Amino acid sequence: MSDQVKFVLDESHLPEAWYNLVSDLPEQPPPVLHPGTGEPVGPDDLAPLFPMQIILQEVATDQYVPIPEEVRSVYRQWRPTPLYRARRLEEALGTPARIYYKYEGVSPTGSHKPNTAVAQAFYNKQEGVSRLTTETGAGQWGSALAFAGGIFGLEVDVYMVKVSYEQKPYRRGLIEAFGARCVPSPSQETKSGRAILAEHPDSTGSLGIAISEAVETAAMREDTKYSLGSVLNHVLMHQTVIGQEAQLQLEQADDYPDILIGCTGGGSNFSGLSFPFLGKALREGKELRAIAVEPAACPSLTKGRYAFDFGDTGHLTPLVKMHTLGSTFVPPPFHAGGLRYHGMAPLVSHLQELGLIESRAYTQTEVFAAGVEFARVEGILPAPEANHAVKATIDEAIRCREEGVSQAILFNLCGHGHFDMQAYIDYFAGKLEDHEYSEDEVAMALAGLPAVAV
Repeated sequence: MSDQVKFVLDESHLPEAWYNLVSDLPEQPPPVLHPGTGEPVGPDDLAPLFPMQIILQEVATDQYVPIPEEVRSVYRQWRPTPLYRARRLEEALGTPARIYYKYEGVSPTGSHKPNTAVAQAFYNKQEGVSRLTTETGAGQWGSALAFAGGIFGLEVDVYMVKVSYEQKPYRRGLIEAFGARCVPSPSQETKSGRAILAEHPDSTGSLGIAISEAVETAAMREDTKYSLGSVLNHVLMHQTVIGQEAQLQLEQADDYPDILIGCTGGGSNFSGLSFPFLGKALREGKELRAIAVEPAACPSLTKGRYAFDFGDTGHLTPLVKMHTLGSTFVPPPFHAGGLRYHGMAPLVSHLQELGLIESRAYTQTEVFAAGVEFARVEGILPAPEANHAVKATIDEAIRCREEGVSQAILFNLCGHGHFDMQAYIDYFAGKLEDHEYSEDEVAMALAGLPAVAV
């Protein structure tokens, strides 16, 4: 059997700047709008939620944004991350495809999320902020911000989607171990949480609801800002250290991807891997397939409408144009909690509208089957979210086998499944269900889209 191949960079290859895909796009994305006026938001509109450096990065058009040395010094604890060639998986599938994966599970919290958590904590500390609020689904983002808050001496309050709070006690424990406070959402702590519970006492929660609670809490105190782990441009940009490193590692392999694959909930993992490659393809006029993979139970890219919508259920955020299932839509309680979001990153949505990326959706049981198949030959158990990318990779490798073509496939293994063992136990016991989202609920949520004259 062929051996697994690992490509490792040293600290001298740690990126010095984040890459901004906006600079290379043939058409600029739509503006972010104020929900009251319908006009593009300005820095003053966002100042109650974000530090000014983050706001400037959100609207930046420069190709590269320098990474502060204080952030790079923390990155060095785990970056650059390894790139593997999955030769054992190739052999098991009998495919001529060359399969590579960038492994972000080596970070302190076991996922790609610290790449932006550290940056956001640094900029907030620099501006004199003492407390951050945020939401989390599966807990990967919550634990990442808790870790970063501890590094820079910030208090962190995490509103964790209730179904994940109950399904994933070990991720909750990790959040608390790093010093953050973890609250199941919807909660009685906020006006938006109480409103949800009054109408739906048994609500399992959603990222949209948790965002409302975190935003509301941040807006109530001057010493507090809001931080989020996906969706907005600055978050996606912070993740591009992944793709930049992968480019250098594939030079070591004397190879280049024909296909890029990443799971998508809000879009940061997919973007972090793909944006540097997509930018290069745009600059050089080359073709490149990039596949965003989402859960069939929350299919914003594949089934959602491209429209201006709120980023949260309580309608406290600005309006962004994205693929959305409607801000009041609450996804069913499947295990990939990090992908239970009603919308998609505006920049990822824009790429799909431009025809620069593809999207597909899978059910819960088929992605778990793919994750187990991967683990048994590669020795790494993926998180439920990452299993979506694994499933698409296996399908593309089988296609290569059936068509007799040799293509290079690169996917982002954005986290490990060490805190998700109950989900795997349920899978082996036959207890996992393939939840169907309610088309009627989506129709009702989309009927409530805000009217925007743009």
